Amino acid sequence: MTNNTFKKIIENLSQKFTPVVSSSFLKEEYITIDLSETNQSLDTIDISSSKAFEDYITEYLKKNNSKVAYGGYDETRGIYRRSTHFNQQDPETERNIHLGLDIWCDARTEILSPLDGKVHSFKNNDNYGDYGPTIILEHKYQDITFYTLYGHLTVDSLSKLKVGQKIEVGEIIAYLGDASVNGDYAPHLHFQVIKDLQGNVGDYPGVCSKRDIGFYLQNCPDPNLLLKI
Repeated sequence: MTNNTFKKIIENLSQKFTPVVSSSFLKEEYITIDLSETNQSLDTIDISSSKAFEDYITEYLKKNNSKVAYGGYDETRGIYRRSTHFNQQDPETERNIHLGLDIWCDARTEILSPLDGKVHSFKNNDNYGDYGPTIILEHKYQDITFYTLYGHLTVDSLSKLKVGQKIEVGEIIAYLGDASVNGDYAPHLHFQVIKDLQGNVGDYPGVCSKRDIGFYLQNCPDPNLLLKI
């Protein structure tokens, strides 16, 4: 299967806006947000502070009369330099290119599955700057198997899950965590589509280096092909 074929499959799985956070938010209440290293407005805040970042998001939403901010696929960010989990001296190997779609809204917001599937795995990835509690779902379309990842959840989101558990489209699978559990970020969902998990369980890289970007963009297509925000 070619990469373009896989992207087309993901795109064709939905025909309209498909929410992955609370269905109470209308599509018109979403707004894109730029968190790249070229966004000079980020220079005015302490990006090492999850509280300062949360205030920035809140003010951005208020200013734009919106309730949910989203974006970040294939975005080069400076925020990861605060964590040794990502930081490297070599610009070729520094992991700073984001591979998922971030959806910024309040902690405890419901997380929905956009597709039928089953629980593949889950784990609390509790490194500083990591996902925190994470769920991976497995999906099948005809003879194609692929995965979706949900990061930065509450700890109790993992408590009742079982590997192999069936999940229906639109089902609440988790809730958004706050900075105390989600890797020390402003509350948001990291949502990622993955063709090949490469043997990973409960985790998969959500940020990569410039050196590896070619592979990862092919293995992890733009999640908005599915969500259509």
